[in-house]
Amino acid sequence: MKALTIIFVLLIALLQYPLWLGKGSWLRVWKVNQQVQKQALDNAASQQRNDTLRAEVRDLKQGDAAVEERARSELGMIKPGETFYQVIDASKLNPAQ
Repeated sequence: MKALTIIFVLLIALLQYPLWLGKGSWLRVWKVNQQVQKQALDNAASQQRNDTLRAEVRDLKQGDAAVEERARSELGMIKPGETFYQVIDASKLNPAQ
């Protein structure tokens, strides 16, 4: 009877091994779920960035207004016949104040 009990305990231990330490263990499943959640957040951020870039490309292809705005803000360009005025804040000229 004692040998049968030992056999059953060993059998139960062998059956529990894959659940706790094997390839499909609960710890590994938890880690994979964490990775999936992190990847989903990364994908959402990338999707938002892609949507923004796609809209910007569409604007640049469709009209001249987006190109003109970009030329003015990033390249400092002005149209022929325009006068450029730069307003400087007086408080930024003298940092000692």
